[in-house]
Amino acid sequence: MKKTILFIKTLLFLGVIILTSCKGDITELDLTENPNFYNEADADFLLNKVQIDFAKMFEKFQKTAGETTRLYYMNGRDYSNAYSPSRFDARWQNAYAEILTDIKEMKKTTSEKGLIHHEAISQIIEAYTLTTLVDFFGDIPYTETLQGADNFNPMIDDGASVYQAAFNLLDDAINKFESDVSAEPKNDFYYNKDWAKWIKLANTLKMQMYVNTRLVDSNAINEFNAIVTDGNYITDYADDFQFQWGSNVSQPDTRHPRYTDNYTSTGGEEYMSNSLMDYMTGLDDGAYSSPNHFDPRTLFYFYRQVSATPGFGGEPVSEEVLECGILPDPPHYAGYTYCGIPKGWWGRDHGNDNGIPPDNFLRTLAGVYPTGGKLDDLSYTAQSNTTLENGGNGITPLMLASWAKFMIAEVNMANNNPGDAKTALLEGMDLSWNKVNNFAPKTDRFNIIFDGVNNLPTIQSYYDDFKNEIETDWDTGDMNSKWNILSNQYFVASYGNGMNTYNYYRRTGFPTNLQPNLDPNPGSFIRSFYYPANFVNNNANATQKSGVNVKVFWDNNPESPAFPQSN
Repeated sequence: MKKTILFIKTLLFLGVIILTSCKGDITELDLTENPNFYNEADADFLLNKVQIDFAKMFEKFQKTAGETTRLYYMNGRDYSNAYSPSRFDARWQNAYAEILTDIKEMKKTTSEKGLIHHEAISQIIEAYTLTTLVDFFGDIPYTETLQGADNFNPMIDDGASVYQAAFNLLDDAINKFESDVSAEPKNDFYYNKDWAKWIKLANTLKMQMYVNTRLVDSNAINEFNAIVTDGNYITDYADDFQFQWGSNVSQPDTRHPRYTDNYTSTGGEEYMSNSLMDYMTGLDDGAYSSPNHFDPRTLFYFYRQVSATPGFGGEPVSEEVLECGILPDPPHYAGYTYCGIPKGWWGRDHGNDNGIPPDNFLRTLAGVYPTGGKLDDLSYTAQSNTTLENGGNGITPLMLASWAKFMIAEVNMANNNPGDAKTALLEGMDLSWNKVNNFAPKTDRFNIIFDGVNNLPTIQSYYDDFKNEIETDWDTGDMNSKWNILSNQYFVASYGNGMNTYNYYRRTGFPTNLQPNLDPNPGSFIRSFYYPANFVNNNANATQKSGVNVKVFWDNNPESPAFPQSN
């Protein structure tokens, strides 16, 4: 039975999209339309699948969203053409044909058998899936979906109503977690059946939704503050909502998806963001002994395969592997890093769509956090080992205690209260640092280098100095400077979850110091992404957007290019 369920998803019978590649096997179609088929399925099996599928789907959404905000590298100079509609077909299928369909069918069993906590978990995942779809695409189908052959052309619901449905799901989930059940789920991959933590998560997700909607809902901040005052939200990184990946290479491959793109037998296949690495390194000529705004999380986020970058820090240029190093800075890059960063932080600029040189064993790789790669212990070794050290045993961060503090700081800034905003900012930074610093065992080499001898401070001293510099900058800066500080630190703490940075950027317009697109005229910033091609082509009630400047319902900020300022 369980194996059969895995194979019946080739046809998206939901009434959301029909895959053009599907041949419509008669036997499978009969199974999908049999109302008793899923009722026989094991609720634990479906819940397991929903939990895993959600992490896989979210990882794809967060990566794309983070590329627009320089958390990761974006390969596309023209925002309108950077992401084709067909690129989103698979993840739309993941959301509707896998996660939401499995939740619906599982509830037929859970409702009958009193498996209330199964339902509560699924409702939180459903709410998070829905808000992610709205934040990414805008208005989406919901009320008329999942009806099978009864409706192949569901109408699109406005994003505000879908958000309200998500609020209702979260409130109902909280009540269910507080209820008695006939049997508990066999597997809770997130909180190991600690229902109090699930309730904290539900409240923190509501905080996130209230922050998003604060521009269009006058009561959102009051609701947000009520949760904060009550205190029943995620406040400690021990309660963080995250999916833990494994280190198994095959059958199945359980490694973090970005690990498999970075640690291959042929070298790295992903570029890191020059914009983010430039901000985080902040070194004085690359000298560790004289730290100047050097964020020690850099050594956890990024692994350098080499110790030098051609054409930077006094190194000779190399046209073969870093051609831009011999070119002058683009005129619109005045004041921004261009092409490279000294000491081997080797990535790519925002929007660089040039060909790929032979730099697979030279470019910087994703590090130990959150990808489960290698810690940068200054060993500078090219990586061809696909089972290196942590072996991809990373996480997908979904809701962290540090982010809750940054949300509190944002609300205080919006209320013109920079004093309380600073307190929350520093608390968020501490939570982020402690999580990253304690994420995985450190190598012997790292411990020796950063043990306070050999003229180098301890790694904790680096963070303390960095935090003090941030605090000084805050105290001496004007409100715009404070917004930039808060925004940049929220972005750094959000590494691994680009949906955070994408939403924040659209609702605040900060930070204003992000690296520009390599093209001086990249077009309107992506306020929402194009609908998937299959959805538009196969739903009579769907129409493709006029452009990527179409806003989601909670975004009422000025039009591009006035916003975002750095575009």
